[in-house]
Amino acid sequence: MLYLLAEWMNFEGLFNLVRYQTFRAGATLLTALLIGLVIGPRFIDLLRVRQGKGQPIREDGPQSHLAKRGTPTMGGLMILTSLMLASILWMDLTNPFIWACIAVTLGFGLIGFLDDFDKVSKASHRGVSGKVRLLLEFLVAGIASYIVVSQINTFLYVPFMVGVGIPLGPFYFVFAALVMVGAGNAVNLTDGLDGLAIMPVIIASGTFAIIAYLAGRADFAAYLGIPHVPGAGELAIFCASIMGAGLAFLWFNAPPAAVFMGDTGSLALGGALGAIAVASHHEIVLAIVGGLFVFEALSVIIQVVWFKRTGRRVFRMAPIHHHFEQLGWKESTVVIRFWIVSIVLALLGLATLKVR
Repeated sequence: MLYLLAEWMNFEGLFNLVRYQTFRAGATLLTALLIGLVIGPRFIDLLRVRQGKGQPIREDGPQSHLAKRGTPTMGGLMILTSLMLASILWMDLTNPFIWACIAVTLGFGLIGFLDDFDKVSKASHRGVSGKVRLLLEFLVAGIASYIVVSQINTFLYVPFMVGVGIPLGPFYFVFAALVMVGAGNAVNLTDGLDGLAIMPVIIASGTFAIIAYLAGRADFAAYLGIPHVPGAGELAIFCASIMGAGLAFLWFNAPPAAVFMGDTGSLALGGALGAIAVASHHEIVLAIVGGLFVFEALSVIIQVVWFKRTGRRVFRMAPIHHHFEQLGWKESTVVIRFWIVSIVLALLGLATLKVR
């Protein structure tokens, strides 16, 4: 909104600052952070009153989690509110990549909200059917994929190698949707401890803010040997809004959490990361930067498949963060160590920009 206003004013005077994506990224982060901190307490009070008993806690989960009964969920609504308000205020709304990311974020957020609402209203951890959820997610991701692919080519670029891309043709639409859906559900599975999911999301968003900005600049892209995607630089501002909204949420989600983000937030943020990775043509790098999310998802898949085949478990409990809790690690220990892993993986992801 402000960008369009500044453009109408021919970027004169102070409006000239709005021309620069780096300035708007910083401004968006601070705006989302401020909005989140301001609306957070009222949001949490409202959720507590509306939900009563809060998010249902699994009886077969770690016993330490039973003390969290009564904590409200759907904190993702707070994240989405601050994220969207800040984004609309500072981004160039004529950029199609932005609308693809907004579509995935709000679409996945709505699916997560329906799941959270079902759990709270029925006081059950089951929620919406998995098949229905996946169907809706692929529908939203398919629409976003169409928007994105209409702006980019259908090559899957390989990191660590200059100009090496695998032509996927029409299959790229399916692949792009898989990345978005997979990222959304991977973050959703990671969201099991206070602060565990949101900080890695912030770290991944910061990493992709850099990647998107560089991919959007023809000079930097040529120098680094990465695919140039005209318009991708605007995604850095969207990444910054995720960071700001995420930091505000972490203020209230830090142990002991006053609110959980729920599927409303985790699905939306994961899907947003997937959409950003597709739009910036760094899908494989997302698997590196978001390696923690991948590991969490794989732990569930391995546990289910192995148990069905042998009747035995590979991990004491899945997702993997519960396994470490069962080994005797304190919740705060698991969270902070997983944050450290996320930082290391983010640095590895950034290394792919130069090691080619």
